[in-house]
Amino acid sequence: MCGIAGILNTKRNKSIKIKQLEKMISVLVHRGPDDIGYFCSKKIGFAQSRLSIIDIEGGKQPISNENNSIQVIFNGEIFNYLELREQLLKQGHLFRTKSDTEVIVHAYEEYGSDFVNLLNGQFAIALWDSNKEELLLYRDRMGIRPLFYTLLKDGAFLFASEMKAIFCYNGSKPEFDFAGINQIFTLWVNIPPTTVFKNVYEIAPGSFLSVSQKGIKSCQYWKLQFPDENEYDDRPLLYYKKRLEELLYDAVTLRLRADVPVAAYLSGGIDSSIITALVKKYHNNDLITFSVAFADPAFDERSYQMEMVKHLHTDHRMTEVDQKTIGKLFSDVIRFTEKPILRTAPVPLFILSDLVRKNNIKVVLTGEGADEVFGGYNIFKEDKVRRFWAKNPESNLRPLLLSKLYPYINNNSSQTQNFWKLFFKRGLEDTENIYYSHKIRWHNTAQIKKFFHKVYQNKFDDNEQIFNALNQYIDADIHRWHPFSRVQYLEMCLFLPGYLLSSQGDRMMMGHSIEGRFPFLDHRVIEFANAIPPRYKMKVLNEKYILKKTFAKILPKSIVQREKQPYRAPVSRYFMNKNGSIASSMLTDEKINSYGYFNPDSIKKLKTKVEHNSIKNIAVRDEMALIGIISTQLLHFHFIEKGQTANHKNT
Repeated sequence: MCGIAGILNTKRNKSIKIKQLEKMISVLVHRGPDDIGYFCSKKIGFAQSRLSIIDIEGGKQPISNENNSIQVIFNGEIFNYLELREQLLKQGHLFRTKSDTEVIVHAYEEYGSDFVNLLNGQFAIALWDSNKEELLLYRDRMGIRPLFYTLLKDGAFLFASEMKAIFCYNGSKPEFDFAGINQIFTLWVNIPPTTVFKNVYEIAPGSFLSVSQKGIKSCQYWKLQFPDENEYDDRPLLYYKKRLEELLYDAVTLRLRADVPVAAYLSGGIDSSIITALVKKYHNNDLITFSVAFADPAFDERSYQMEMVKHLHTDHRMTEVDQKTIGKLFSDVIRFTEKPILRTAPVPLFILSDLVRKNNIKVVLTGEGADEVFGGYNIFKEDKVRRFWAKNPESNLRPLLLSKLYPYINNNSSQTQNFWKLFFKRGLEDTENIYYSHKIRWHNTAQIKKFFHKVYQNKFDDNEQIFNALNQYIDADIHRWHPFSRVQYLEMCLFLPGYLLSSQGDRMMMGHSIEGRFPFLDHRVIEFANAIPPRYKMKVLNEKYILKKTFAKILPKSIVQREKQPYRAPVSRYFMNKNGSIASSMLTDEKINSYGYFNPDSIKKLKTKVEHNSIKNIAVRDEMALIGIISTQLLHFHFIEKGQTANHKNT
C-alpha cells in the first residue's frame, strides 16, 4: 500500500519543481511510512510514499523499464503478479525486482493500455510513457483504492491518492462544490467524477484516464454486469455452491501473498467469519485476528466474535470503544474521509486499525463486499416486501412484514405500525422505476438539507441535478435486470466504493498505515456471483442464502443462523457537551454563524431535541443530521479555515 502523487505539465515552458512533489507527498506519509521515492523530469514528476509489503528491499518506486521510457508508481496490490511475471518472462521481458510494481511496467510494454484487464488486484496506478508523452491513471474495478485529479489554470495537471495532497500545490485552493455536497446529503455518496471540492475530480472505479497533448480522456475498461431478468442459467444450487467455494478459496489464497504477516478482522458476522475460517482451515494456523467491541450493549457483538475465536483458536486482540472516544476522534476521521459523512461508524474502524498497527501488523483480510454481492442488507428485503405489498396496496397486513426487518424497534405499538405504512408507502406502486429500491431512503436523507442556510438550500434545486448526473453514470442496461440485481447494482456502484470502501475502508485503515484486502471483491467472485439466480441469494427473506449453504460446514451453527446486525456505532451526546474537542466546538453558535452553511435557528432546535430526548427516542434522521452538520463544519475547519494539510492529528 502506498500514497501516490504527481504533476504533469500540459504547457511545455514549465518545469517540475521537486519541492512541490515533496510537499504533496509529505501529507500522504500515513499511507506509506516506510520509504519515499521520486521521479522528476521537465514534463512530469512522480512521488510515492511506500508501505512495504511485497519485495521489501527491491520494490521501491517509481519503477521503470530498461530504457527509462516508462515510469510507474502505484498504490495497492496486484495479487496475481507471480503468474503474470512468469508469463512475461516467457515473452522475453527482463525483471530487476520481485515486486508486483515491475509486472505493471512490462505488462504495459507487452499489451499497451489494455494490460489492466489482466490484473487481479486493488490499485491506483500512474504510468508515464515518455515516447507518447502520455500519462495513464488507472483505478481498480471496484474502487477499493482512491485516485483524484485536477487541472489548474497554469496548465499543471495534478493527481493524488487523497485530495489533501492536491491542495498542497501552489495555486490549488480548496473550495466546496455544492453539487457534491448536495449528492452527499441525498445519496450519502458522490457520483464520480464529482467530489465535494470544486474542480477536484475522482476517477471512477473500473476506469482509466489518459492525459496528453490531445487532452484528457476517460475510458471504462470494466463494469458490473447482470443477465437479463429471464436469462439466468437455470442450474442446480449444488453447481453454484461448488464454483463459489472454489473461487472464494482462491481469492483468499491470492490475498495472503505478502512478505509480511497477514491478519484478519473478525466482526462476529458471517462474512468475516467465512474469510477467517478459510484462512485458518487451509493456510495459517497462527492467525492473528482483531475486532472492535462497544461499551454500549446495543451495538456490541463481542459474544459472537469470541465464539468464532473459540471455534478457530485464533490469536485474538480486541479494542473496546465508548461514546467519549468516538466523539474525541471524530475530527481526525473527517480529515481523512475528506467529505461529510452521516454516521459515526468509521470512527471505531479507525481505532481498530490503530490497534492493528500497534501489534506490528500491516495487512488484514476483511469480509467487505459480501452484503452487496450476495444481497445481505435490509434494503434487499425492503424492496422484495414493498413489491409484494404493491400488488395489493390497500392491504393492512403486507406492510407489517417490514417490521420484522428491524427487531430493535418497538414493533408492537400502533405508532410503529403506522410508521411502516407512511414511510414505506411513498412511491409504492412505481415499481418500474430503476431507483425504486433506493428512492425512499434518498428522499428521507434529503430532508436533512433543511438545516442548511437558505442561500445554500437554493443551490440544491429539487434534486434534479443529482438524478441527471446519476442517469448519466449508471448502466443503461439496468432496465433489463431482475429487481434484485438492480438493488445489487446500485449498492455496488454507489454505496460500496463511495462510502464503505472509502470512508469506512481505505481512509480508516490507511490513516494508521494498514492495508485491507477483500476476497469477496475479487472480480472473478463478483462476475460469477452476479450470474447466480436471485432465488439462490435470497430465499423468501433469508439473505445470503447461497453463502450460508456453501460455508455452513466450516462455521458454528449459531453464526450461520444468527440475525444479521447492521454495523453501527453510537451517536453520542458527547457532541452536545462543551468538552474541549474540536468536533463538539463545531456546534457552537460562533462556529455556525462564522461558517454560515447552516441555519442557526434550525441547529438550536436540533440540539435541544437531541439533548432532551432519551437515546432510544432520537430519530435516525436527526442522528444523521447531527453527524452531517458536524462533519461538514469539520471539513471547512480542516481544509478551508486552517488549510491544515499536514499529516498530524487534531483531537
